[in-house]
Amino acid sequence: MKILVAVDGSAAALQALREALRLIGEGLHASLVLANVQEPATLYEMLLAHDADVIEQVSADAGLHLLQPARALARQAGVEHEIEVARGDPAHTLIDIAENFGCALVVMGARGMGTLRSALLGSVSHEVLHAAPMPVMVVKLPPPPEGDEAAAAPPAADDAPRSGGDAAGPG
Repeated sequence: MKILVAVDGSAAALQALREALRLIGEGLHASLVLANVQEPATLYEMLLAHDADVIEQVSADAGLHLLQPARALARQAGVEHEIEVARGDPAHTLIDIAENFGCALVVMGARGMGTLRSALLGSVSHEVLHAAPMPVMVVKLPPPPEGDEAAAAPPAADDAPRSGGDAAGPG
């Protein structure tokens, strides 16, 4: 049995991986497919790079970078795994990857967006849940410990990354 775990570099994605590893640790005979989907290049990126191969390489490198913590967890647990980095619409590309690898289950994190924000922005986990032909497990982050308002509060305006700053990750 293969389990696809969607990895986007978020804490929710790592929590989903931990849940899949827990199932395997409790006796489920499965290997993992750790998948990252990079969204297609923007018009600005295409104009700036002038070379589709450069954009493709940067996208692939970004995906591999985001997969590193997940690969480390899978290795530490001694679980067989494969990786896949693809480009496209995240929800439908994840479903395609799951089908191509013969996955029997998709495990992914939920960011816990509110109903309005989810409706406005769309939700990858929601789309996969409704469109995938195989079972999908959506794993939520545990709530922050009581009294830890700093963990639950959004960053203050002074903490927000600024243009030209050192914020990591693809745009």
